[in-house]
Amino acid sequence: MNAPAIPAATAKAPSYTALYVKLTLVALFWGGTFIAGRVLAGSLPATSAATGRFAIAALLLAGLTWKLEGGLPRLNRRQLLATFALGATGIFLYNISFFAALARMPAGRTALFVALNPVATALLLAIVFRERLSPARWAGIALALFGALVVISRGELLAALTDLRSTFGDGERAMLCAVASWAAYTVIGRYALEGLSPLASTTCAALWGLALLCVASLFDTHASTGFHPTWQAAAAMAYLGAIGTVVAFVWYSQGIRELGPARTAVFTNLVPVFGVLLSICLLGETLMPSMVAGGVLVIAGVMLTNRVGR
Repeated sequence: MNAPAIPAATAKAPSYTALYVKLTLVALFWGGTFIAGRVLAGSLPATSAATGRFAIAALLLAGLTWKLEGGLPRLNRRQLLATFALGATGIFLYNISFFAALARMPAGRTALFVALNPVATALLLAIVFRERLSPARWAGIALALFGALVVISRGELLAALTDLRSTFGDGERAMLCAVASWAAYTVIGRYALEGLSPLASTTCAALWGLALLCVASLFDTHASTGFHPTWQAAAAMAYLGAIGTVVAFVWYSQGIRELGPARTAVFTNLVPVFGVLLSICLLGETLMPSMVAGGVLVIAGVMLTNRVGR
């Protein structure tokens, strides 16, 4: 039954305050994943760490879906393809790249790459869905990319331009791949959520991603490397699976559904801020001047890119 229509004169815009708080906490939780991931990177190869994370997450998500929604819904063909694409991009590819980068770069430096996510999302929307970008938004994209180059090159811009191979090492390339994967996940999420709750879509994506990770583990010669358990590694794995995945992914999916991919992606601007602060406080990492300068440029570019109505 439809609710009575609210007269136009008295209708109020919906309040998203609670959702904004959730998305801010998502940024904090994801900032913490760089710390936890850095801890795990010293104990497990990328494929094993990602598989362990989503083994925990998929189990918790499946149980939560069963309790709250009576189980997984029957998916039609479009939903099967969409949730598979979510699992392949935002879970499989992103996490392989994420852990590979953390094995090669400090957590704070790695976290700064996440600031490129909204820019990559805007570019993907423009390329694939022909969403028009104003000159101001193109300027924001250029500014953000320049800031990213400052971070990647550690402030040595001329050296970066003359020697790209040494500037873009394995860690940098892995994190750029993670950024592209996450942009694809965000855009696909706009359509995958049609007819599915955020919890159901996240659970299906996690199951697809876990399946792909398990297959990859069978062919990864490094995946059999022994796990050296410590309480720090165990806590990091639990955090990644429960908080950094289950809670964060469900709330992020809710944001995409209610706010749209572009507005939701803006909150990822806070991820590098939290990631850098936590890496300094918990891991004792050093904050380099190039990280500050590049990070400010990236965030300024992202703010310009996501200006509403321009």
